Amino acid sequence: MMKALLPQLMLGALFAATSSLAPEAHAQASVKPAAAAPAKFTELAKTPQMGWNTWNTFACDIDEQLIRESADALVSSGMREAGYVYVNIDDCWHGKRDENGFIQPDPQRFPSGMKALADYVHARGLKLGIYSDAGAHTCAGKPGSRGHEYQDALTYARWGIDYLKYDWCDTEGLNSKGAYTTMRDALRAAGRPVLFAICEWGDTKPWDWAADVGHSWRTTGDIYPCWDCDFNRGTWSSWGVLPILDKQAGLRKFSGPGRWNDMDMMEVGKGMTEDEDKAHFSIWAMMNSPLIAGNDIRKMSAATRKILTNRRVIALNQDERGIQAWRFMNDGQLDMYAKPLANGEWALMFLNRADKARSYRFDWNEHELKDEFTHNQVHFGKVRHSFTELWSGDTGDTGKPYAMNVPAHGVVVLHLRPQSPR
Repeated sequence: MMKALLPQLMLGALFAATSSLAPEAHAQASVKPAAAAPAKFTELAKTPQMGWNTWNTFACDIDEQLIRESADALVSSGMREAGYVYVNIDDCWHGKRDENGFIQPDPQRFPSGMKALADYVHARGLKLGIYSDAGAHTCAGKPGSRGHEYQDALTYARWGIDYLKYDWCDTEGLNSKGAYTTMRDALRAAGRPVLFAICEWGDTKPWDWAADVGHSWRTTGDIYPCWDCDFNRGTWSSWGVLPILDKQAGLRKFSGPGRWNDMDMMEVGKGMTEDEDKAHFSIWAMMNSPLIAGNDIRKMSAATRKILTNRRVIALNQDERGIQAWRFMNDGQLDMYAKPLANGEWALMFLNRADKARSYRFDWNEHELKDEFTHNQVHFGKVRHSFTELWSGDTGDTGKPYAMNVPAHGVVVLHLRPQSPR
């Protein structure tokens, strides 16, 4: 009984400690305790989340002016209208905890406070995300949430936070499922719907336990802006686009609406070639990874903006069925992925892993696709489909073989719609 009442007792103590808060803060935080509703907010992340995060470009060099300017850039660039709604502040926003243990933002970096910043972001039709860690310290050595989960969740609700990226540094001796479940329950108790992004790098196979805990979970270590590399950082590595893709093998059955395999924030516009950026973006879309941009969106090139706002590719990621693609065949260094879509439609991606362009002739009559996981199937030789190539805009149908040229480190992506039986 005492164990069952613990969340209630904790909340009571926390509400007493926040008696000096504004009335609206209490209104946002006054909800049933976690024990009465131990679940994530199931109305969120029906499709993979889309937004922008500070870390890949700015690391700890962040402040409220950057966040305001980036929110403005999401609007002016057309990214908001393309679906990017989360403005996510990563590590290093933290100041100290006050005398009651409540976290405060760094007063030099965020002098206006997080509530004012959230109001600014919300006024632009966007949502504000924040970062914490299951350990006592974040990866950058700032105050983590261990032992303060319910306090931090209440604070985020008071500020108007919409998204929490929750990291896994300084967690020796912790059980990952238990630690993340505690924060899930704290967020639920605080009452404000928050998308909960689990970031424990796939170390404890979160796909096995996190479907009712978070809305997405990282499946690998951190990304690095390269095509096919392992960037050694001493005791750990960052990974390029292809290594992260290859680590997704066997995970698609765990992905679906409200529970996404997260391949990390994107590196589009961070130094790879344009073809590599297109391939990177296409892979993340086909695999239903969250689309979280990591470049400086205030200064991005027209080419980068065009890639990130390609609505035809985004539509594959945001398809209502939420089925992750699978590799159905390969020919040397040319991999072919298929993704069932709503209304009997399909997406195919031809991925050239090689350093040279590849000409390829795909005979539709030779291919019947069978998805053993979802039981979707199609025989392109029996049902004619029209298609659009989502980068060039080229169109055609499956009435004759398709001759393509796939760039080095590039892709051809087709969206196919059924027409009539032959």
